Amino acid sequence: MKVERLAIPDVILVTPPRFSDNRGFFSETYNVDRMKDAGITLPFVQDNQSLSRQKGVVRGLHCQLDPHAQGKLVRCTKGAIWDVAIDARTGSPTYGKWVAAELSEENWSQLWIPPGFLHGFCTLTDNAEVQYKCTGLYDKASERAVIWNSKELAIDWPIKPEEAVLSDKDLEAPEFSAAKGWFEYK
Repeated sequence: MKVERLAIPDVILVTPPRFSDNRGFFSETYNVDRMKDAGITLPFVQDNQSLSRQKGVVRGLHCQLDPHAQGKLVRCTKGAIWDVAIDARTGSPTYGKWVAAELSEENWSQLWIPPGFLHGFCTLTDNAEVQYKCTGLYDKASERAVIWNSKELAIDWPIKPEEAVLSDKDLEAPEFSAAKGWFEYK
């Protein structure tokens, strides 16, 4: 398994190997021991999957507050996405900074986003399927969001604002400054 720490070292890009032959391929996409070796040690308790039918769908920026905070191991099994993690841990040396990676069915990479981070993605293709493992169960009362194109974050999205396809909830999300105090750096 290839392991790469990004500019925010707590965010990890992992790429499991694929073994191909004339029938297709096989890949071990999750192995608790290999993930521990990569620095991903929290147990996963929930799996999610989404389908975005068109290019330009933006989902996020989302998180859940403690005690229901979620770490996420995200992968794209069909199409491609641009996946973003934002450090929302007050007191962190990388607070308010973001990193991104392209995840696709071609590159087979997965992005580990620890608890205390906002998460969002933009589809780069039509019919993008995203699957992710979570370290916490969904809890509606703990759910929070920040506007995807927050001026305070200046995320360099691969689409223009007029191309973004958003849910009503994500359209109404506040600026990043609303996240101050949601998480503490430990």
